[in-house]
Formats: sequence, structure tokens, C-alpha cells
Amino acid sequence: MNRRGMGAWALAWALGATAGVQAMEPQDWADLGHYRAQNEALRSGSPDPLRIVLLGDSITEGWPARAGLWDAHFVNRGISGQTTPQMLLRLRPDVIALSPRTLVVLAGTNDIAGNTGPETDEQIEGNLASIAELGRVHGMRVLLCSILPTRAYPWTPGVKPAARVLAINRWMREFAASKGFEYVDYHSAMTEPDGGLRADLGDDGVHPNERGYSIMARLLREALAKEPAAR
Repeated sequence: MNRRGMGAWALAWALGATAGVQAMEPQDWADLGHYRAQNEALRSGSPDPLRIVLLGDSITEGWPARAGLWDAHFVNRGISGQTTPQMLLRLRPDVIALSPRTLVVLAGTNDIAGNTGPETDEQIEGNLASIAELGRVHGMRVLLCSILPTRAYPWTPGVKPAARVLAINRWMREFAASKGFEYVDYHSAMTEPDGGLRADLGDDGVHPNERGYSIMARLLREALAKEPAAR
């Protein structure tokens, strides 16, 4: 190869390598920085022995204060669009580092929708189990909340989630009972006969409206008021 040819080849390689480096720039896939400032503020403040962290997706993130849940002990760590593997990755900075007394988990619908790629029911269940087990290892009371009913996802046409939601909720109830965790059944109180979200409880068939959140708040408060499940 002559010098001119070598120069052209080297230039092409360099351009390709540069493009590759740009394509491989680190990304915060699990959005670990989303609550970084808030977490640092909580850790530097006075400890709260009654702290309750809610881990979830947009349904948790969008929970309005007026729907009857929040007080000084509740910490919202929902991130819109997230799936269970992302929540598992951010469990340490967003939950464990805050030393809560209680962890409330509401997750899985975005997994079924395929937000971060296809997942089997077993993979979703495994992530939920890992989140619950890690919470327990760190001394938390863990409440696993049922996936909300839905018959379709507006952002993922063609997916029919109702049967998978029921199957994962059934597993979650059995897992919680067998392992000493607690199960909060939003689904039964909010579903239509076909497995969809009741029309009066949401506007898009996936996310609750204020009335839907009020039902969820009541059920969660009832669960929190009970004696913790025996381990």
C-alpha cells in the first residue's frame, strides 16, 4: 500500500473510530442522577425513622399530593417510563442510601409494554423479587403493589397486556405470602371485566386520574396501618 493509500485508510479508520467513541459515550440508562440532589439533601438532614420510599414509574412519579397520600414521611422515587431492571439498578442510591423504614414498589407495566426491550414474565418477576429481597436485607418492610389494570398501551400499539398483568400479579401475591412480604391489590379495585382500567379512574387507560389515585391511597394507607407481615 502506498503512502497516499495508507493516508486515506488511516483517515477513514480515524473517522470511524471517532464515530465509534461518540456512539459509546456513557449514558445514564437507569437515570441514576434523576434524584441525586434530593437524595443528598435527605442524607444530610435529620434521620427519619418512619421514612417510606415509593419506588416506581410514571404512576408513582405523577401521584398528586391532593390524592390523599403524602405527608412528611413519604419520599417519591418514581421515574416516568422506567422498567424493573432500571429500578433495580437505582435501588441503592434512591432507596437503600435513604435508610427508609418501608419500601413500596409499584412496577412492571412498562416492562410488559417493552419500554427497554422484550422481557419474559419470569424476568420481570425476578427483578421484583430482587428488589424486595434487597430491601429486606437492609431492614426495610417491603410492600409489593399489583400492576394496575390496562388493556392497551397508547405508545406500544398491538400489545395486549391484560393477561400478563394478571399472571404477574398472581405470582406477586403468592411470592409475598410465601416470603413474608406484603401485597397491595390495586388491580381488583380498579379493573373492568376485560382487564382494563375502569374508565372513571383514568384518562388514557394506563395512568390513574385523581379518583384512581384516591383509591390507591386508601388501599396503601390501610396496608401500612396493619402489622407488618411475619418474616
